[in-house]
Amino acid sequence: MNKQLVDTIKKDYPNVKIVMASKYLEDKASFMPFVEAGQLDFGENRVEALETKREWLKDYPITWHYIGTLQTKKVKQIINAIDILHSLDRLKLAKEIEKRREGILPCFVQVNISDESQKHGFDLETVEAFLESIKDFEHITVIGLMGMASDTNDEALIRKQLTSLKTLRDQLQKQYPSIKELSMGMTQDYHIALDVGTTVLRLGRILLTEGL
Repeated sequence: MNKQLVDTIKKDYPNVKIVMASKYLEDKASFMPFVEAGQLDFGENRVEALETKREWLKDYPITWHYIGTLQTKKVKQIINAIDILHSLDRLKLAKEIEKRREGILPCFVQVNISDESQKHGFDLETVEAFLESIKDFEHITVIGLMGMASDTNDEALIRKQLTSLKTLRDQLQKQYPSIKELSMGMTQDYHIALDVGTTVLRLGRILLTEGL
């Protein structure tokens, strides 16, 4: 575990949560150094993998984040096994969650801040209309926005895209007070996301670079 990085983030940004991408951890033993070091937030992007890994760690107080695209047909299978969804990206999905979820699911609305066709999420201009359409849903609480910047070395572009998400969050929070969080920043751009004001980092391989 890259303890130096984690400790630095916790020291300089005490209100930022680190969610570790669990796709890099392939058995229970590989989880244990992180769990024992206090890393209890894990994010998975595959339904079957989350079910398996959740069973491995059932004796630990893990918070499971689903961070991948969630197919509507998979909602019934997984929706009551996760604690937070980072990829609420369409009304059809929201309706299926509302139908299948037992209790309230905290969700991030996914926004396509890079305007790339291969990425999921709402356009910046359509998020508010979506929020209005689900305002009476009983099993979904939108706690924030999630976005992924372009995979590029152009730091100015990354900063512009991440800032657009923060600006939208600030605007929406006036009408929707529950929208407080920003899930943005991964291994390649976490330092920019921290500077812009993220509250949740989704980190993977960078956490594997050092021993405890």
